Amino acid sequence: MKQSLICLSLILALAVSGLAVQKPPAKGTTVQKPAPAAPPQTAAGGAGDSFVIGLEDVLAINVWKEAELSVPSVVVRPDGKITLPLIGDIQASGLTTRKLQEAIAERLKEFVAAPTVTVTVTKIESQKVSIVGQIAKPGAYALGSPMTVLDLIARAGGLTEFAKMKSIKIVRKRDGRTLNFNYKDVINGKNLSQNVWLENGDIVLVP
Repeated sequence: MKQSLICLSLILALAVSGLAVQKPPAKGTTVQKPAPAAPPQTAAGGAGDSFVIGLEDVLAINVWKEAELSVPSVVVRPDGKITLPLIGDIQASGLTTRKLQEAIAERLKEFVAAPTVTVTVTKIESQKVSIVGQIAKPGAYALGSPMTVLDLIARAGGLTEFAKMKSIKIVRKRDGRTLNFNYKDVINGKNLSQNVWLENGDIVLVP
């Protein structure tokens, strides 16, 4: 009987401690917010087979076991083309990396048996965002890596003393939407969802 009472006491103690752990936080306690969504893959190295090559992007072309035909760095020219050994000019802009690989391999078949070609985007320069208005260094900036609104403001030298910190706008090229950004809130750790990841063609307006 004594043993049964001891077991019952232990079970009750464990149940009470479990409830204590699951109790909601006390009023005024800060609850940690979930981590923000992953950034878009715009960085060099994050450009996969479906990445569409644009003007000024920097590519590395590797032809397996053919070092003399490989090019460690080539920039896509304003006419959208690149120049490679033996095959000369070939269209790159507007193609995915996979399609360009296939096009180069097809052209090389005249010189090499079953060529294996790899195209890597080493630097993305075709994707840009702009910031204008009351900012130290307004202009267009390459979106070579994932960048938030706050990142762009920092890169552009920060706001001027006349900037209306609470009324910054982001004009989204993709769908024409206008998003609000309150700089003061964000740097104070409030409403962090405003600090969105920027997309190619976005314009940040600082009144």
